[in-house]
Amino acid sequence: MSTAFESYDLSGTNLSNRIVMAPMTRSRAYGPGQSATELMAEYYAQRASAGLIVTEGTQPSVIGQGYPDTPGIHSAEQVAAWRKVTDAVHAKGGVIFLQLMHTGRVGHPSLMGLTPVGPSPVTAKGQVYTPDGLQDFVTPKELTEAEILDTVADYVTAARNAVAAGFDGVELHGANGYLIHQFLAPNANQRTDAWGGSPQARIRFAVETAKAVADAIGADKTGFRISPANPYNDIADVEATYTALVDALAPLNLAYLHQMEAPGVRDLTLRLRKGWPTTFILNPFTGMEPTGPEELKLIEDGTADLLAYGGLFLANPDLPTRLKQGGPFNNPDRATSFGGDHRGFTDYPTLN
Repeated sequence: MSTAFESYDLSGTNLSNRIVMAPMTRSRAYGPGQSATELMAEYYAQRASAGLIVTEGTQPSVIGQGYPDTPGIHSAEQVAAWRKVTDAVHAKGGVIFLQLMHTGRVGHPSLMGLTPVGPSPVTAKGQVYTPDGLQDFVTPKELTEAEILDTVADYVTAARNAVAAGFDGVELHGANGYLIHQFLAPNANQRTDAWGGSPQARIRFAVETAKAVADAIGADKTGFRISPANPYNDIADVEATYTALVDALAPLNLAYLHQMEAPGVRDLTLRLRKGWPTTFILNPFTGMEPTGPEELKLIEDGTADLLAYGGLFLANPDLPTRLKQGGPFNNPDRATSFGGDHRGFTDYPTLN
């Protein structure tokens, strides 16, 4: 029986344990051109005892930004700034992947001066946070086929930039209603060409992006995140899409598949886990409570190879130590989750 505190071989990269710091948007990229800061380097280095850190969502292009003060990885200054983060994490013995997140139709012209893009001109229901406060989503510009291929190329360039910045790999964000997820979902993707209309066509953008990134930096440095049945950002999923997606991604032998679990889908989780040939990371559904020590049994019973923690890692820089001894745990301050200074970011205490 495996335990969460054993070392683990992630496609040739040794992890000190099986605890993953989940990607969490923090909106503190105050450096030039939405670049990482010294405070961000401190934040991630504090959490380097994770077996694996996956960073906050990072835009692969200017048009990929959906929220204020989120970082990018598409300019030389952004690459140089991220190098300070990776150096700080590696100095503490950590392993860190960069999450590549193109938000697609989730965004607003007041943020970037550009109309957001998506697979189809379908407006998401709801609002998005902008520099001017909450505003309604706008109708996205439908990507042409040439623009789709250009977007795949943007992911490839961003992945190469991430490696140049010292990251151990990248995670493609195909979850939470962002661009890749929009292509997967029939309510957001209403295309009738080769990029939509059937499960095989809807998965094409995800698969082509994963193939291109894996070819560019190595499959062993490429992870993929999904969130089946997660309605966030006005997404309506169908289960058949994920069966087709996993079947198509499996031969690529990516470093991992990372599932953010929605309520009521454990049977699907187990089927996807069974069909996945490499590492399976699970961020399990736990209702209104953050994932805690009781979920460690999901590694012991084989439901997952690695277990991802969000809120508890935000508030507990030394989370693996606290999990091993059953607590105590700091509670996350939701008021300081997004934006701000060091408060609620780098000032959470450790046990020592």
